[in-house]
Amino acid sequence: MSGHPGQVAVALPVPGCTEPNVTQERGQRAVFCGLTSIIWLHRKIQDAFFLVVGSRTCAHLIQSAAGVMIFAEPRFATAVLQDRDLAGIADCNDELDRVVAQVIERRPEIKTIFLVSSCPSEVIKLDLANAAQRLAGYYAGRVRFAEYSGSGIETTFTQGEDSCLKGLVADLPKAPEGQRSLLIVGTLPDIVEDQFSRLFAELGIGPVHFLPARSSTDLVAVGPSTAFLLAQPYLGETARALLKRGARAISAPFPLGAEGTREWLRAAANAWDVTPERFEQVIAAPQARAERAVARQREALQGKRISFLPDSQLEIPLARFLQRECGMQLLEVGTPYLDQQMSAAELPLLPGGVRITEGQDLDRQLDRVRADRPDLTVCGLGIANPLEAEGLRTKWSIELMFTPIQGFDQAGDLAELFTRPLNRQNRLGF
Repeated sequence: MSGHPGQVAVALPVPGCTEPNVTQERGQRAVFCGLTSIIWLHRKIQDAFFLVVGSRTCAHLIQSAAGVMIFAEPRFATAVLQDRDLAGIADCNDELDRVVAQVIERRPEIKTIFLVSSCPSEVIKLDLANAAQRLAGYYAGRVRFAEYSGSGIETTFTQGEDSCLKGLVADLPKAPEGQRSLLIVGTLPDIVEDQFSRLFAELGIGPVHFLPARSSTDLVAVGPSTAFLLAQPYLGETARALLKRGARAISAPFPLGAEGTREWLRAAANAWDVTPERFEQVIAAPQARAERAVARQREALQGKRISFLPDSQLEIPLARFLQRECGMQLLEVGTPYLDQQMSAAELPLLPGGVRITEGQDLDRQLDRVRADRPDLTVCGLGIANPLEAEGLRTKWSIELMFTPIQGFDQAGDLAELFTRPLNRQNRLGF
């Protein structure tokens, strides 16, 4: 978010491609839809229920992605639109009201219900904002309602979280003047959140809040005295909503790997005027552990060639980590959307001349992968199996969304995710 008047400036370590040469591509796409983000959101917000208004295909997608059977009663479901709904013959709100009443009756512990629109509900222009407002009035005092779009039309699967958090920002109370606080934005596993909370406390930074919080009723106040730090690179709309609320952005690399986590924490420390001596004292031990853990995986990754096909919007910080800390050679870094404001602190850390593509033209990108023959290709699940059949090793990008990868203590695990397909290849003798 370079140059924004509300931003806290952060010095970057080593300049690289400060003005990246980005090729934009448009063509056939192959990505998961935003409904997938419900899986990690419902695990994080432990008293929320996510109700998708969509088709049976939507229901099957979420159930498959979550890896649970519906009789386990997870905190998500689908209000299925029937042919009569899609044809405009029946009132879709009748089915929605029926399912909401059933959820509230069976799950009295639920404090918030998210109404999530899908491709089918958006095509027929079903107004879930009005539905949420109507239901909130009917169940006032019992359950809170919110709505957002999980549609896969012109989006990628991580943007479901961005849409959800942007909606939450609008409902956050206003912070009193002078009430200084740090807001960490982006879903983090509880274990990672706890680790970061301890480090911030040792640095003397606080109070620190997380969005989303573990409870949907924990609404942190936001205002001009709030500084926020993104934990995920795909939250551009959420960041801009916070800026409109008067919060200040802290620009930093994302907390992937030892270096990324150090610079992320340093950005917050600089904003809180933590002395360099205290900063080094607090992070020295966890950073050393992270570097040792990554070093154990580096031998398998050093010199290996890697390509990223656009899928998750994690591609830029992952490429930085694998190149700078693991010694991998970047052939192509493709990302579905490149928000240069969100990536302002990451792009200078990539090597000069690296091939960066924004958007997707699947056939052309697969042609380049086949021509380059990388040692590893990071891509979507639907593309991985065909490439494996051609003798190319792959890593599913969606796996990175379901695994704790942020922070010092997860740096070695992050590197290991990329060594596994290479080790499997060696064991099988390919």
